Amino acid sequence: MNKKEKSKNFDKIDILSHFKSKFYNPENLIYLDGNSLGKLPIGAKKVVNKIVDEQWGENLIRSWNDHWLELPKKIGSKIAQLINANKNEVTVGDSTSVNLFKLACALINSKIFPKHLITDTLNFPTDNYILDGICKQYSLSNLRSIQYSNDIEAEIPLLKETIKNYPGVLCLSLVTYKSSYLYPIKELNDYASKNNSIIIWDFSHAIGVVDIDVRETNTLAAIGCTYKYLNGGPGSPAFMYINNSLISKLTSPIQGWFGHKKPFDFSMDYEPSTGIEKFDAGTKNIISLAALETGIDLTLEAGIKNISEKSHKMTTYLVNQVKNKLSRLGYTIESPQMQNKRGSHITLSHAESWRICQCLSYPPKNKIKIIPDFRPDRYIRLGLAPLYVSFEDLDITVKRLEEIITKKEYEKKDGNRPEVT
Repeated sequence: MNKKEKSKNFDKIDILSHFKSKFYNPENLIYLDGNSLGKLPIGAKKVVNKIVDEQWGENLIRSWNDHWLELPKKIGSKIAQLINANKNEVTVGDSTSVNLFKLACALINSKIFPKHLITDTLNFPTDNYILDGICKQYSLSNLRSIQYSNDIEAEIPLLKETIKNYPGVLCLSLVTYKSSYLYPIKELNDYASKNNSIIIWDFSHAIGVVDIDVRETNTLAAIGCTYKYLNGGPGSPAFMYINNSLISKLTSPIQGWFGHKKPFDFSMDYEPSTGIEKFDAGTKNIISLAALETGIDLTLEAGIKNISEKSHKMTTYLVNQVKNKLSRLGYTIESPQMQNKRGSHITLSHAESWRICQCLSYPPKNKIKIIPDFRPDRYIRLGLAPLYVSFEDLDITVKRLEEIITKKEYEKKDGNRPEVT
């Protein structure tokens, strides 16, 4: 069976293939950037139109009682299902950065753990910006950032040694943005617990494609965005998870309106909610919340185990194709080789990565457009979103990556990069 026949056979038996029709799919385009921004679900547009035209346009402020007040809890309970949390352990709102700030400050102020903040150089940069700012704000010792010998995988013995010597509050990305490395979450949670430490996990590049079980992995705290594999739309609200055993022991650093026990009493004295709602601050973005629900519902309908299984098959398929077809042309795989150590994007590097991405995104008229994700200074990230990416898409992409080099197509592209890539 040749490569084309093999991919078509995989697509034929794919139980998730029909989900692609539930998204907007521009003609002659393969979208491999769902690890940055997911596609638009068709249902989301209908929901947003209904909210704007009917709930806001006609029902006006009455929609708070009729539709909107309970929407954040409704969405939070659905995210809780995806990670096997209790519905009262998840709140939705604000951005990932703001939620990390609130959660990290609360843990530092709780005095449950020593006042050390730790991260590593594989973490998403903005997470580290937030942590560094907290260190300065609270006059803590400098943020301790673990440097590994490579940008692909964490060195677990070094990470454990740091936890042992500097116990405290850590922040790690469950799936790293650059290489797609997947941490051994339970192993590290258990080690942190034994050493008077806690890990805040950033689920941003994992939720919606990795089968996360906060119960089984003894995860106590996490944050994450919803606009990647959950297809919530640009700027869709982030979420926060805190295990019930911790909620009552923590105080939010931001005393906001919706964190009040009785926000509509308009009391001049602040009395925080006793639940995770204490971490809510201002008014939630209702339109974004409503749009997000459609993407979450599609994920729940497909089943996270099915999605994760297809993700494993697709990343393995692509890695093998790169080895067989592209390695000789200067492409290097910058993701873990072992399936159980990676998320759902595969990272490649090449000396001409930027111009290669330009060739994919802006091809000759007779070629299909492929949207990848470039990351400085030489990385091509290919996000394999199982709900709308096919195995045939991967064959076409590999063929394009091959001919861009063999035909020197990249030489026709400008090497200068815009601010947003």
